[in-house]
This record gives sequence, C-alpha cells and structure tokens, in this order.
Amino acid sequence: MSEADPISIPSVPGRSDGRQRKPDWIRVKAPTSAGFMETRKLMRRLNLATVCEEAACPNIGECWTKKHATVMILGDTCTRACAFCNVKTGMPRAVDPLEPEHVAVAAAELGLSHIVVTSVDRDDLPDGGAMQFVRVIEALRRNAPGTTIEILTPDFRNKSEAAVEKIVAARPDVYNHNLETVPRLYPTIRPGARYYASLRLLESVKRHDPTIFTKSGLMAGLGEERLEVHQVMDDMRSADVDFLTMGQYLQPTPRHASVQEFVTPQAFAAYAAIARAKGFLLVAASPLTRSSYHAGDDFAKLKAAREAKLATTS
Repeated sequence: MSEADPISIPSVPGRSDGRQRKPDWIRVKAPTSAGFMETRKLMRRLNLATVCEEAACPNIGECWTKKHATVMILGDTCTRACAFCNVKTGMPRAVDPLEPEHVAVAAAELGLSHIVVTSVDRDDLPDGGAMQFVRVIEALRRNAPGTTIEILTPDFRNKSEAAVEKIVAARPDVYNHNLETVPRLYPTIRPGARYYASLRLLESVKRHDPTIFTKSGLMAGLGEERLEVHQVMDDMRSADVDFLTMGQYLQPTPRHASVQEFVTPQAFAAYAAIARAKGFLLVAASPLTRSSYHAGDDFAKLKAAREAKLATTS
C-alpha cells in the first residue's frame, strides 16, 4: 500500500452483541503473570486508580508484567461521557489529599524510571484538578527524584490557560493532551470538548516553556477520512507538538461508539511515514499503540531526537 492509497480493509464479520470481531493483529493474551498480580496488589493497597484498568487497555498484561502502570488521579469517576471512553461517569468524590504521596510511593516501589500520570475530567473543580497534578509532580520530585514525569491532562474546559500555567511551572518532562479524533467527529465522539480548545492548550504549553516535550494522540477506526487525519497532523505541528501517537479504537461495550474500521498495520505504517515527513520528533502508530504504551522508551527516543535535531541546526 502506498501512502496515497485509501485506507480500508475487508469487512469483519459481526458478533452476537453487534460488535465487530477483532482481527488477528489486535488480539492479546489475558494477563496472568506474577508481575501483573503484584502490580494490581500495589495499586489496591495505595488506593490508586489506573487508566490501564478503567479504560480497559489491551496492553495491560504486557505493561503490568513489567510493572509499568499509568496512574489515574482525581478519582475514578469522570464528569463527562465521551462516546469512546470506558471510564465511569457521575459525580466524583472529594479529591484525596493523600493521592500525590501514594503516587510517589507507587513509583518508588515499582522502581519506575518514567511514570505517566493522567486523570479523569473534573469539571466540578474550580481549577479542573490542575493543582492535584502539581502536587503529584512535586511529590514525585521529592520521593522519586530519578523518575521522569509524563502527564496526560484533560482539556480543563474554560480554565485551561491558568491550569496549564500552574502545571508547566511544576516542570513535568512531557505534557500530553490527546486530540483523540478529527474535528468533524467531535460532536458525537467527544461532545464535551472542543477541538480548537485542545489545540490551543498544546500551544499554550510550548508558549510557557518551549523545553517541555508535548505529545498528542489520535484514535483510528471511528470513521475519520485519511485527509482529515493529515490535517490534524498539520494542526499539531502548527502547535509545535513533538510526539504523535496513533492507535486503533476498540469499542469497550455495546453502549459505546462502534468501530467503523479496523485499520491495518500497513495503513498505520503509512500514517507514521507521513507524520515523520511533517516534522514530528517521534511517531508511534500501530493498532495497539496507546498514549502511555512504551512511554519510558519513547521518552529516551524523544530526547535523542531533539539532540540530533539541535546538532544538525547548530
């Protein structure tokens, strides 16, 4: 398949619950390892939620076996109901003041060289939860100084400028905010968010501190057109986003948005080639790619790519 070819595959037979059967390239083994069990016990002991569990990530077995977990702060209940997301929706509990220290303890006990911290949307909080991200970063710097920090934040609707300013001042190593899909699909897939507001958030990070790596992700298979994806890549580059991740959307339950297409590995490789040509420092695109998948290894690649770029321009 050339980069210019339309991205399509033969239809996949349906199942009794109305969802499409996954092709062979998207199937993973059930998690059963001792490392997986140890990671789960630690998360429960520290009363921490993880996006690995709440979002039903297909890579949980592989990552938790290696004792890599993506912590989800500000509770396990989201104030929004995005059509793609398996995190439960409702009225969240009060913010746990012990959560930052618990995250730092988890990083230390797991021996993490790199940690990814994300959160639910907390539209009920005056700052959208920004200060909890700051407290988590500060706790990690105190208790796990050797751990590099990647955050994946919500859009902080109507309060993003102040939220970003606070968080950037705490100096995470990577600031991730996912655009998720193309603008045309926002009303049905991400109705509580606005595409250009998310884009401005990413721009704002770089405006406050150009040295922080920025990262954003897209889901494929929701009905997006190839040229729409290329335009999103251009928009990300205009916002100086360093790292693009792109993976296959998987329908968590019959109540969620349905998969319109299982995008082939070859098509993901074509998308990755186009993204690299557009100037991203790093691109990860495959059916099983997720925002925090192999994040530690990718952080090392990001640093090396920036150094190589600076060397060629100096």
